[in-house]
Amino acid sequence: MKKGFIAILAAVALLVTGCGMGMNNTGYGYGTNTGYGTGGSVLGNVLGSILGNVLLGGYGFDAQSLAGNWNYNGASAAFTNQQTLNKAGGVNAANSLIQSLAPKYQAAGITKRNTSFNFGTDKTFHAQVNGIPFNGTYAYNQSNGEITLKSAAQTLKGNVMKTNNGIALMFDANQMTNLLQKVGKVNNATAVAAVKQLAKSQDGARVGFELTK
Repeated sequence: MKKGFIAILAAVALLVTGCGMGMNNTGYGYGTNTGYGTGGSVLGNVLGSILGNVLLGGYGFDAQSLAGNWNYNGASAAFTNQQTLNKAGGVNAANSLIQSLAPKYQAAGITKRNTSFNFGTDKTFHAQVNGIPFNGTYAYNQSNGEITLKSAAQTLKGNVMKTNNGIALMFDANQMTNLLQKVGKVNNATAVAAVKQLAKSQDGARVGFELTK
């Protein structure tokens, strides 16, 4: 697993609550709203075995597990820059970002009924964002969670990680703007701009959707 996307994952689960927990001696912890994070120098095997296997059932998963129909369930956010993670306060910052994103998605018109992604075992995907079809082929790198979605008109690069409830599909500020505006044809420019600003509010932030089957 590469270092780039293992700094922190926090995916929203609006119907799930949890108890706060911290482990200062190792620098990782998790809080409410199913926010998960790591700080300090905890990387590699420690993160993979403890956070991945125990809390989330494994950060990485194979392409076969990715296959299937996934429906929008809420907002998700992650940090890819560990310095930002340490400076921002880790889980609390991620959860704050998630809670700020949720109403922006609602204002943009993103709902469970109109946003979904279906990943086929033949490397094709069929999706809808804000009710607008978005189809093409995808490439998924199991080792680091990177995913590329390519249609006739758009190519988006993001990250996929496993969550308690499903997966988190996340992008940087520009890619997320393209997904909402160019793919989803969201006409609420204020909501899209707000999502972009939130994504840019912390160095190395990723924002997107939690998806469930």
